[in-house]
Amino acid sequence: MDNRTETRDFLATRRAKITPEQAGLAAYGGNRRVPGLRRGEVAMLAGVSVEYYTRLERGNLSGVSESVLESLAGALQLDDAERAHLYDLARAASDGGKSRRRPVRKQAIRPGVQLTLDAISGSPAFIRNGRLDLLATNALGRALYADIYDSPAGPPNHARFLFLDPRSHDFYTDWERAANDTVAIMRTEAGRDPYDRGLSDLVGELSTRSEEFRVRWASHNVRQHYTGKKHFRHRIVGDLHLLYEALELSADAGLTLTVYNAEPGTGTADALQLLASWAATALTIPEDSGAYRDISNTSSRSDRG
Repeated sequence: MDNRTETRDFLATRRAKITPEQAGLAAYGGNRRVPGLRRGEVAMLAGVSVEYYTRLERGNLSGVSESVLESLAGALQLDDAERAHLYDLARAASDGGKSRRRPVRKQAIRPGVQLTLDAISGSPAFIRNGRLDLLATNALGRALYADIYDSPAGPPNHARFLFLDPRSHDFYTDWERAANDTVAIMRTEAGRDPYDRGLSDLVGELSTRSEEFRVRWASHNVRQHYTGKKHFRHRIVGDLHLLYEALELSADAGLTLTVYNAEPGTGTADALQLLASWAATALTIPEDSGAYRDISNTSSRSDRG
């Protein structure tokens, strides 16, 4: 992914989102030929010359100081995720091309990590990387994501399932939000690690095969994804409203452990118990892998409706 293009489009889309009124420039309203702020207005708010800001928006962040980045983030009213993304883009620009695109490699899950997953018995838990590959689960996590594991769209990946498998529209009760969040996470990762060949290949695949993905990718939205609530409609147990916590694994760079929990005394808590019963009878663990596979007849196409 070209850093100059990424920087140019990110800054231009952030500038377009802010109205003069939001920036405290109501007197500068009236007939405007561009959405949002003009370049000169951003430059004024950031305390830099128009020529300098124009250079930045053309994609040249190499050597930009932290104070300028902070001023720019303030002028564009960036949130925490957008601010971090701007810093990632500046870091990549200053790298000067020293980093090289790495070949795609299979990421192995350490036995200790799988043991940790398996010890979480009452909640779905899984490990993913920055491009949203589903690398390992516990029993409940495998049961929750049964459709992702047997998806014809390809190897287990949240984005691939969401945009290429029609069943995702049933699984995610708020599909639009799930789609927006997924692409924002991928865009964040692209800024953090622009030399990830696997991510570039996935973006290319989804851009070719999904208009829904292309539109969202072009928006350049980013998001940090550490805690919140997700809503699913599982084909076996019905609606699930799950709180989640995402924790980066300090010993395994780029990997994240996510754990879902149900609020006690809710229908979701009861549904998780039912899901655990189904997992115990319908799923098994191959001896040579931490991944679960479905051995029941309940995963047949006729059961999915």
